[in-house]
Amino acid sequence: MTLTLTHHDKIAVLDLGGDENRFSPAFLDEVNTALDTVVADGSHALLTTASGKFYSNGLDLEWLSANGDRADWYVGQVQALLARVLAFPLPTAAALPGHAFGAGAMLAIAHDFRVMRADRGYFCFPEADIRIPFTKGMAALIQSKLTPKAAIASMTTGHRFPAPEALVYDLIDAAVPEAEVTESALGLLTPLGVKDPSTLGAIKHVMFAEAVAALTTL
Repeated sequence: MTLTLTHHDKIAVLDLGGDENRFSPAFLDEVNTALDTVVADGSHALLTTASGKFYSNGLDLEWLSANGDRADWYVGQVQALLARVLAFPLPTAAALPGHAFGAGAMLAIAHDFRVMRADRGYFCFPEADIRIPFTKGMAALIQSKLTPKAAIASMTTGHRFPAPEALVYDLIDAAVPEAEVTESALGLLTPLGVKDPSTLGAIKHVMFAEAVAALTTL
């Protein structure tokens, strides 16, 4: 697991790594540390991506099964990260080079914009098929971004959406060739220019108040 933080002009680019990028406690700590840096270093926007066939495969179920007594703490940590990205005080975009599953798809949904590779990978909330009900916070997050039709289609079926189909349901904002995923995501952020973080953060907290509250209250 190796996260890398670089910059394209003044846009921070956080690469989550080249494996499944599951949300282990160590992974969550690294992401939060990187987000602290982005807020502090004067970046104008945040782009997250990955360097393998997964954007993220979501919860670290192996860690969770071995640490069942810490399940509530762990879910709280995951939801805190989702809330943080949802109300992040800079414009955000997720560049998806491949699969985004479960909490990994939730992390993508928490961004302002999403761009996905057109010919490979799935966007999926598999909870209905793996017998893990959504928490109130996770459901509120997804429903804060999707139409009721898209929420039903994605949350109750476990359907694996390839990028062109994900685009139809507005799960993502663009489906592009592999070589254009990051550039396309940057293209959504660059024209936005510089936003005052305090103002933008306040706007997002109001926009997504119910979801943020649900994510930060277990």
